Amino acid sequence: MIARPGRLRFVGRVNPVTRLAAAMVLTTPLLLTVDWVSAAVALVVQLVLFAFAGVTPGLLMRRTWPILIAAPIAGVSMLLYGEPSGTVYAEFWLARITDGSIELAIAVTIRVLAIGLPAVLLFLDVDPTDLADGLAQVWRLPSRFVLGALAGARLVGLFVEDWRAMGLSRRARGIGDHGALRRFATMAFALLVLAIRRGSKLATAMEARGFGSDHPRTWARPSTVGWPDAVLVLLALAIAAIAIGAAIAAGTFHPVWS
Repeated sequence: MIARPGRLRFVGRVNPVTRLAAAMVLTTPLLLTVDWVSAAVALVVQLVLFAFAGVTPGLLMRRTWPILIAAPIAGVSMLLYGEPSGTVYAEFWLARITDGSIELAIAVTIRVLAIGLPAVLLFLDVDPTDLADGLAQVWRLPSRFVLGALAGARLVGLFVEDWRAMGLSRRARGIGDHGALRRFATMAFALLVLAIRRGSKLATAMEARGFGSDHPRTWARPSTVGWPDAVLVLLALAIAAIAIGAAIAAGTFHPVWS
């Protein structure tokens, strides 16, 4: 892989299915507890590793802005409607701000960042074909399922172009400037019909070319794993273990089932 500023140079050498496994290993333990210590420790370690991997603040903002917006929104909802406990600072209608809701809001905000940021950055430059190769050759998933998922993923990018083309055609006919809600509903229905038709044609074409056969399939590009894959999984395990261990040591470990 060509090393570029702002790119995940080390992660670029890792098989896409290993990135998926690392994301699962890292995030699953963080979903077992709701406390701010484990999430904060995991987030700090992740940011340090991102910096070493070549992720600049600008790239981080551009690639993860939905997570950066969703995290405080989730925190505000917990702040207003979380389980009340301790001192009550404000109360109106169903909302109540207390010591417990403040702590929960902080924990949820940091946890969304700790779970969402690595998931986004690990798949920063993954090619769908490489991921499909790994799923079929490394994880041994059924080739029919993998190829169908790959074909669907390849068509996702066309939805944006279809939506833009429909909007321009409606505006050219003078029916695209009024009624935003109605315009969205009609365009969404038209896009759904178009997607169904395109999917049916694609399925027929793939079946005609033998993609639905049960015979053993060969692959044009081999998908392998090596030492970078092992290092990434071990890093994910280490981050999860450090975060949970810090929460237990600080006495803030709070399982979601308790």
